[in-house]
Formats: sequence, structure tokens, C-alpha cells
Amino acid sequence: MADTYIDGQWGVGDGAGFESVDPATGESVWQGHEATAAQVDKAVSVARQAFGAWRLTSFDHRAEILTRYAEQLVARKEDIASAISSDMGKPIWEARTEAGAMAGKIGHSINAYQERTGHKAGDGFSLSHRPHGVMAVFGPFNFPGHLPNGHIVPSLLAGNTVVFKPSELTPQVAAIMVECLEVAGLPAGVLNLVHGGRETGGALLNAAIDGLLFTGSAKTGTAFHKHFGGRPEVILALEMGGNNPLIIREPASVEAAADIAFMSAFITSGQRCSCTRRLILPTGSFGDQIVEALVARIAKVTIGHGEDEVFMGPVVSAQSAEAAIKFETELIAAGGKPITELDRFDNAFLRPGLIDVTDAQTPDEELFGPLLQVIRADSLDAAFARANDTRFGLAGGLVCDSPAIWEAAQANMVAGILNWNKPTTGAASSLPFGGPGLSGNHRPSAYYAADYCAWPVASQTSPTAISPAMIGMT
Repeated sequence: MADTYIDGQWGVGDGAGFESVDPATGESVWQGHEATAAQVDKAVSVARQAFGAWRLTSFDHRAEILTRYAEQLVARKEDIASAISSDMGKPIWEARTEAGAMAGKIGHSINAYQERTGHKAGDGFSLSHRPHGVMAVFGPFNFPGHLPNGHIVPSLLAGNTVVFKPSELTPQVAAIMVECLEVAGLPAGVLNLVHGGRETGGALLNAAIDGLLFTGSAKTGTAFHKHFGGRPEVILALEMGGNNPLIIREPASVEAAADIAFMSAFITSGQRCSCTRRLILPTGSFGDQIVEALVARIAKVTIGHGEDEVFMGPVVSAQSAEAAIKFETELIAAGGKPITELDRFDNAFLRPGLIDVTDAQTPDEELFGPLLQVIRADSLDAAFARANDTRFGLAGGLVCDSPAIWEAAQANMVAGILNWNKPTTGAASSLPFGGPGLSGNHRPSAYYAADYCAWPVASQTSPTAISPAMIGMT
């Protein structure tokens, strides 16, 4: 099976073999080989050679190719959804929404480039933008198509070339993306694909790249940041998740509030970086009603695989399921009081868990799994303080019918994505995606990806040479 794509040619990795396992069934759904350091270096070298011509291609032509790419993504929507679902266990309906978002990304990215990094000129000045060079894109497992696509598309539009390493847990969709770009007419060498785990990724980090675009864990992103310490010439765009709070303060509908909290915490089996991890409720009967409503929803949530009409699939692997159970155990040891414990069944399937950690000394960590921590706060100020008691700052939310409280939340909550009466997982490609603290390095993606894919050139201009005025000259 071909598993590398370098200089427009499909090939086979020279490294160790590995496979992708469907977390719902335990069956192998993809087999391939890791790219070696030599193959990674070749991919980067090819990308460097292709950069010279690609950066001089007109933006309109690059946009035409990417528009045709969008058409191919639409045509192969079912292939993309099937690959995502079998690699990571996403229900097919959700995998289809990811495939649709991939196609929708192109139009947003074209608009973003023109608005944020296009050419501007005035009387005696001009502002233009130039690409960096060779960009390394590391893809995550939770959105193996949409998130790397969100780096690749604006990179190519800006005139960069790309070496793409997908997550080793979810490799299948990458080949479909490359095939769609081939049909769209992307020149050879402009996008190159290498598969593999830690060693392949390390080789790409050590290669002669001009930028690293990464979505993943804080631990890995921080290690990458340290790796490039003292090298300001390499642009880094790191999105590293969050320990996200959702505050509920007595809205009109308990049921609507519980639905928002449930969706925020458990969509994608809790494996979105914007999922709610901490639910902050008032003390008293209203908070009790929200907890009771969540327990009822957990009891009847539909869990399954593939074509099943279900809300949740499994987590990405048996190891991830074990990590979630271990994290829950640690919360209990720290003083957490289980309300509904995680229930593991059939390899990587987990029924959601709910745990009260109001008085516990909990770790400030992001768990990728369906476990929601409940915190009680007596006052709004106390709720804001608990919400901000984290090193992260990606997402947050407020469920409340009071505009005044929403204004207070906007003034006090620290989050790059802050939603009102909407799930914390709601994000638009026409807006930036990112946050402060340990959630990233102040390079938000989505609509703002154009910012880190090009650098500005500010020029003072005159059509003819004019001697400048010189003080003291006669």
C-alpha cells in the first residue's frame, strides 16, 4: 500500500510498519509504513524546490486550484466520512459534518487571505505579504481531516509549500486529501505526505522547515515550543487545547441548560479541545436540578459505531479509555465525589461520567474523554474565579438569560472562544480559533490562520526618484 507522497509520486515508507485499528471493533482498517528520516528530508527538500515557482504563482491561480479542491472534497464526502469514522470511531453523521467543514474551509480561507493579508496600496505606501517557505503540518486524531486542512489550505493560498504528517492513530483521510489536491491540479512537490509516529515527527522537526503548524496536546505542543527555542526564524502556530469551564446561572429552562451542558461535554465522546471539562453551577436547588437532568441524559444516551443512529462513538483507542478511567480514579482520590461513574464496555466505549469536585484538589489537565467535573459556586464572582482557575484559556461559556451577566462574563472570563447560551464546542471558520495561556502561543487559527501563513512587507513608494529634504544643506 502506498503511504508516502513526495514530489507528486506515491511510494512506501522505508520505516517500521504500523496500522490503524477501529476502536469500536478492534479490527485493523489501514496498514502502512513510517517514513524514515531520509524520506522526510527528501520531502522537505522537494517542498523547498517547489516553493520557488509556487510562491510566484498568482493568488488567483492558487485560489482556483483550492476551489477545485473544495469541489473534490464534496464529491468524496462519503469516502472521507468513512475513513474518519473507521479510524477514530466517530459516528458517521458526525464524520460527515467534518467532511463538509473541510470543503467549507476553502471559501473562508480565500476571504481571510484577502481581508487579513491581501495587498493594500495608498498615496506613497503599499502593504503586501509573502509566504514563509516550507511549512510542516502535524495533524491531530480528533479531527484528522478538518484541523490539518485548516492549516494546509491557508498555507497553500499564501504561497507556502507543505509537508504533512497526520496522526498515526488516524492516517486514512490524508491520502484522500492528497488525491483531491492532485485532481485539482496542485503542482508536484507543493504538498508532500509522510506517515509515522514519534520518530517521523522528530525527523520533520529537525528538518529545514520554515514553520510548524500544530494542533494537539499541551504536553506535545510545549515540547515543540522548547525544541525551537532560540530559533525565531521558524514560525510556530500551536493550538493546545483547554480545561474549559461552562457557567450556568439560573436560565429560564433547566432542560435547555442541561442540553447545552451535555452537548458541550460529551460530543465526540469528549474528544474536542473545546469540550467543557468543568461545569460551574450555583449551590442550591437549581444546581441540583441541572445535575439530575444530566444524570438522566447520561442514562439514556445512545452509544454505538459507524452507521448507527447514535450520539456517541468510542474514544480513539483502548489506551484512551484506560487513561480516562485512571483520571477519574485520581479525581476520586483527590476528594472528588462520583455522581455517575464512567462505564467502560466493548474495548474503547465509555458511558459518560459526572463527578463533583467542588472541594477536591484537582489537577489542571485536559482529559480527552467523556468525564465532566461539577463545581458549585455560591456567587457569580466565585463562579468567575473558579472558571479562571486554570493555566488554559481556549474555550468557555455562560448559560444565563441575563444580558448583564453575559456582559460580566465577557469582562471577566479568560477564553479565546466565549459563547453565550451555546455549547462551548461551537466555533465558526469565519472567526479566529485559539486562546491564551497554555492553550497556544497566540497564533489563533481558523479565520486568523492567514496571519501566520504570510509575513508583511511595508513599503513607502514613489513612481520617480525624488531627492529627500536634508536639513542644513544649501
